[in-house]
Amino acid sequence: MSSGDTLAPYKKLYVYMLNGVLPPFEEPSLGPFFVGNWVEGDNSFLFFSKPSKEEVTAVLDNRPDLDLLEEFELDYDQWQGASLNTAEIAGFLIRPYWHEQKGEAPPTTMQEILLDPGVVFGNGLHPTTQDCLRALRWIMEQERISRVLDLGTGTGILAIAAALMGAKEVVAIDINPLCVRTARKNILLNGLQEMVRVAKGSAGEFVGVPTDLVVANLDYDIIVELLKVAEFRTRPWYIFSGLMRTPCRELKKVMERYGLRIVREWDHEMTWYTLACKGVRL
Repeated sequence: MSSGDTLAPYKKLYVYMLNGVLPPFEEPSLGPFFVGNWVEGDNSFLFFSKPSKEEVTAVLDNRPDLDLLEEFELDYDQWQGASLNTAEIAGFLIRPYWHEQKGEAPPTTMQEILLDPGVVFGNGLHPTTQDCLRALRWIMEQERISRVLDLGTGTGILAIAAALMGAKEVVAIDINPLCVRTARKNILLNGLQEMVRVAKGSAGEFVGVPTDLVVANLDYDIIVELLKVAEFRTRPWYIFSGLMRTPCRELKKVMERYGLRIVREWDHEMTWYTLACKGVRL
């Protein structure tokens, strides 16, 4: 099987760091090579696929509250951590949308996910993403899961996988506006807009959403805060990930205290951990 031609629209990334947050309504003025605005604290990092300082400067001329602090240039693979190629994980064929599939057709047993990760976490390469896909496959092949809540959706890859495996309603949440925009694009790429809804907000705002399965590939502290809410602890199934060794050990103690039951666990080289858990029965 060939991974296809690499025709990535992001071979190079050009990043402009601002000393403030550029509002979304200014983004259409940033030109055709604008990829996204990553907001980190009080700074905006404007990503482009081609040099665009002129466009950035033109926008800032009308924004005296913002200044250009620094400029960076890097390879797209540097940002993503590795070269993006077609990958087979847990019965999924994950393909960057710009890779043309050549040679033999993928096996009919594989479910294809088209992905444009842009500059967002969730390209399928990270161990926690891969183990979440394995956990999703394992749970959904033995249980009837109709509703899924994906907290910290990133690119939307796990929400897409859940819908492809039969979930009828998937709610994908992220607090980062760029993640929300990227996830919506990927939902459309895979034709799943009727089943998957993407919304902006913190995980805590959605603890009351009725669901059969919660997927939370999040920081330990956020997961612990969610578990403090009694209603959140009563969902039938959970996948908790994004955990290294010590946080995973501590989370197990928290879950035991609240009555959640770990059913299966995955680890990557004893470094990253993913837990499939059953909730508390009322």
